[in-house]
Amino acid sequence: MLRLYRVPYSTNVERIALALAHKGVEVEYVDVGYDDRSEVVRISGQELVPVLVDGDRVVTDSPVILEYLEERFPEPPLFPADPARREELRTFLDWFNGLWKRPPNLIVAEESKPEPDSARIAELERRIEAALPRFEALLTGRDYLFGDELTAADVTAFPFLKYAVVWEEGDEHRFHEVLRDAMRLDGRYPALEAWIRRLDALPRA
Repeated sequence: MLRLYRVPYSTNVERIALALAHKGVEVEYVDVGYDDRSEVVRISGQELVPVLVDGDRVVTDSPVILEYLEERFPEPPLFPADPARREELRTFLDWFNGLWKRPPNLIVAEESKPEPDSARIAELERRIEAALPRFEALLTGRDYLFGDELTAADVTAFPFLKYAVVWEEGDEHRFHEVLRDAMRLDGRYPALEAWIRRLDALPRA
C-alpha cells in the first residue's frame, strides 16, 4: 500500500487525497507534526509534505506526485489522452502553481516584516481577486475547469480556491485566512461557487 506523509489542513496534501480517491487507490497516512519534520527529512531529504512512498520510490512535491499517480494508475484519468489537451492542462497547472499562488504567499511574507507595507499587501490582494473572473469563465457552461470530467486542474486548484466558500474549524493557517479574506465572491461568481461546493462533496482517500 502507498504511504503518504501529511500535516493537518495542508492544501497540497488535499490535492493528492482527491486524486487518490478519484482513482480508487488506497493509502496509508503518516501524520507529521508541524514542529518536528525529522521523519519527513529522513524519508525524502526535505521537510515539505506531501511525500508519497510507493515501495522503494519516494516522490515529493504535489504536482510531481499527481503526474506520478497518473502514470502509475492511469484509470480513471486526471490528464487528457490527447497530447495537445494535456499540454493545455499543464500550462494551466504551471500558471496556477507558479503565478497564482505567489500573491498569498507574498502577503504572508510581507505581514511578517517589522513594518509591513500596507499598499503592497493591498495590491497583492487585488491580484488574487482579479483572477476570479478567469475561473468563472472557465466554469461557465461546464462542471469542471477543463470540461465535463474531473481533471488535475480541479484537484490542483480546489484546495486553494475553496477558502472563498469553505472554512474548516480549527484551521489557524494565516495563508488560508489570506485566501478567505481576498476571495469575496458576494454572489458575483455563481459558477465558481457551485464548482467549489461540487468539489467539496467529492471523497478524499
